[in-house]
Amino acid sequence: MVDTSKNLKDKLFAYRGLGLIGSADIVGAAITGFFWLSIASFLEVEEYGQLHYFLGIAGIAYIVTLLGTQQTITVYSAKKINIVSTLFFISLIVVSVIALVVFFIYNKPELSLLIIGYTINDMAIGYLLGKKFYAKYSQYILTQRILVFALGFGFYFIFGVDGILYALALSYIHFVLIMYKGLKDSRINFSSLKTRSGFIVNNYALSLVGGFRGNIDKVIIAPLLGFIVLGNLALALQFYVILMVIPQIVFKFTLSRDASGIPTTKVKLWTFLFAIVTCIITIALSPFVIPLFFEKFVDVVIAIQILSVGAIPATGILFYQSKFLGQEKSKNPLIGLSIQVAITAIGIITLGQMHGMIGITVSYVLASSGNLIYLILANRLMKIS
Repeated sequence: MVDTSKNLKDKLFAYRGLGLIGSADIVGAAITGFFWLSIASFLEVEEYGQLHYFLGIAGIAYIVTLLGTQQTITVYSAKKINIVSTLFFISLIVVSVIALVVFFIYNKPELSLLIIGYTINDMAIGYLLGKKFYAKYSQYILTQRILVFALGFGFYFIFGVDGILYALALSYIHFVLIMYKGLKDSRINFSSLKTRSGFIVNNYALSLVGGFRGNIDKVIIAPLLGFIVLGNLALALQFYVILMVIPQIVFKFTLSRDASGIPTTKVKLWTFLFAIVTCIITIALSPFVIPLFFEKFVDVVIAIQILSVGAIPATGILFYQSKFLGQEKSKNPLIGLSIQVAITAIGIITLGQMHGMIGITVSYVLASSGNLIYLILANRLMKIS
C-alpha cells in the first residue's frame, strides 16, 4: 500500500513537472515567436539577415565557453553529484575571456554581453531541471521571454537594430541568481572533475558540435549567399523552432528522468506522433497563411514546408540523445551530431549554391535524417552487445 501511494505521488509529480515545463515553454515560445515574427515586419530582409548573422556568431562563441553544458548540469544535478559549482566557475571564467576577445574583434559590446547571457542561461536552466525545480523553471523562463518582448521592441525603437542585441542580453539578467545558488551548493573542487572527465569532455564536444550545427549555417550563408537569403532562411527557421517546442519540452522532462532510471517510452512515442501531425498541418496551411503576413520574404513558404519535414527526424534525435545522455553515454550523440554538422555544411555549400533556399533546407532534412539513422543503429548495437 505504501509503494502504491509512493508511485502515485511520483506520477503526479512527474505530470505536474511536465505540465509546468510545457506551459512555460509553450507560452514562452509564443511570446518570443510573436516578437521575432513581428520584428521581421519592421526590418528589411537584409537587416533581418544581418541580425541573425550576429546571433550566429554569439551562438558559436558561447558554446565554446560552456564546459558545464546544460545536459551535463542536468544529469549531475539529478544524480546529486557535487560537481556543479566547479563547472559553473570554469565556464564563467572562460566566457569572460571569450566575450572580451569577441569585443576586440567586432567592437560590439552588445555581442559580448549576449554571449555571457547565453552562457548563464544555459547553465542555470540545467541546474533547475536537474534539481526538478519545475515551478522555478517556469517562472524564470516566462520572465526571460517577457523581457525579450518588452525590451526588444523598446530598445529597437530607441536604438535601432543593435538595440535588439542589448535587449536579448539583458533578458537573462535574473538567471544570475540561479548561478549564485549553484556556486554555493558545494565547494569548488577541481579534483572532482577527474573521475567524471570522460562524460564531461564528451558532452562538451557534443554541445560544441550541436552549437555549430545550430549556428554554422548563419555564418556560412551570409558571406556565401548574402544577407537577403539568410534573412529569408531565418524567418523560415522561426517556424521550425515553433514546431520543435513540444519535442524540446519533452526532452527537458525526459533527460532528468532517463538519468534517474524512470521509464519514458510512452511520452516519447506520443510526442513523435505529434511531430508527424504538425508537419502535415504545416505543409497544408503555410501556402495560405504565410503570404498574408510576410510579403517581403520570398521563398519562405517552400522553405517552411521542407523544414517541417525535418522536424520529424529532429524529434527522434532528441529522444535518443535523452536516452544516451541519461546513461552518461555521450559518444554516440556526439558522433551523430558530427554527421549532421558535416552533411549540413556540405549541403549548404553545394545544394545551397545550386538551388538556393530549397537546397539549404533540403540539406537540413538530410542532415537530421543521417543523425537519426546513426543513433538508431547505435542503439541496436548497444542492445545486442
